[in-house]
Amino acid sequence: MATVLVTGASGFIAAHVVAAFLRNGYNVRGTVRSEKSAAEVRQTHADYASQLSISIVPDIAAPHAFDEAVKGVNGIIHTASPFVLNANDYEKELFQPAIQGTTSILKAAQEHNPDVRRVVITGSFASVLDPSKGLRPGYVYTEADWNPVTVEEAGTNGSIAYLASKTFAEQAAWKYVKDNKPNFSVTTLLPPMVFGPVVHHVKDVDSLNTSSADIYRLINGSETEVPVNAFWAFVDVRDVAAAHVLAFEKPEAAGQRYLLYTSPYSYQQFCDIIREKFPQLRETTPMGTPGAPIPPVYTLDTSKAVQQLGMKFRPLEETIVDTVESFLKI
Repeated sequence: MATVLVTGASGFIAAHVVAAFLRNGYNVRGTVRSEKSAAEVRQTHADYASQLSISIVPDIAAPHAFDEAVKGVNGIIHTASPFVLNANDYEKELFQPAIQGTTSILKAAQEHNPDVRRVVITGSFASVLDPSKGLRPGYVYTEADWNPVTVEEAGTNGSIAYLASKTFAEQAAWKYVKDNKPNFSVTTLLPPMVFGPVVHHVKDVDSLNTSSADIYRLINGSETEVPVNAFWAFVDVRDVAAAHVLAFEKPEAAGQRYLLYTSPYSYQQFCDIIREKFPQLRETTPMGTPGAPIPPVYTLDTSKAVQQLGMKFRPLEETIVDTVESFLKI
């Protein structure tokens, strides 16, 4: 049984990634910031207690943060990176943890574990999207595209800073591989907005992760109007998790970027599905203009992920229904 290290194991996406590897028979070592988070991760994956271990990494941006955590594993899944759209201190909240967290784990693997054969990095469509082009009707983004954001532009606002942090972190990873030629290969996965059921520990709905809170606000009565989209592409978190396992296992994934994507979406679609499938939430879910079409927007080409990884993607309705059901349990 191979052992994989999953960084940021208490996170929304990471919890599904950990579960996917455990289900596939792997041993998983997860990194978290505190003993409290460690206990919560163990509780989330209690059915696989014998396959799961935890390593405490208080600050992923600190020098040598992962030196101990990487020892004795066969591969690394690096999911730990902030998803914050309203940061105040961009350098501290976004750039340092995203960029230094990525390069430090690659450095730790190269210097402290010759047995690592593959590092899969949870990147983002943020490093592909050109936000200056807007909706870009008819344009199809591929893995050849890069966000052209500059360091100067990165400090413009919170959303641009987040997109920049993901772009700079992925660029830093590929630069590290080019400059240092490690024994392991790197693969980056590039999902847009990631929605889906919550399986990680959440004490209450006020503690939801950013993308889950984005849907929860549609059912809790806080939105009287259907919100306007800032992003237009999504993928289910369970498909993202499956992609991590495949990207780790497939030889042809070495050195590749992969876009992960289900379809365009609008909040109107979300509200329509919620109001139809959950009659008890109609009073607190805005009606808007039922059935209003999505405006012409960019799409993402996932043919590479489908052909090389064997990916399949869940439909939007399944994602929304399962997500809302998970909220109701919380």
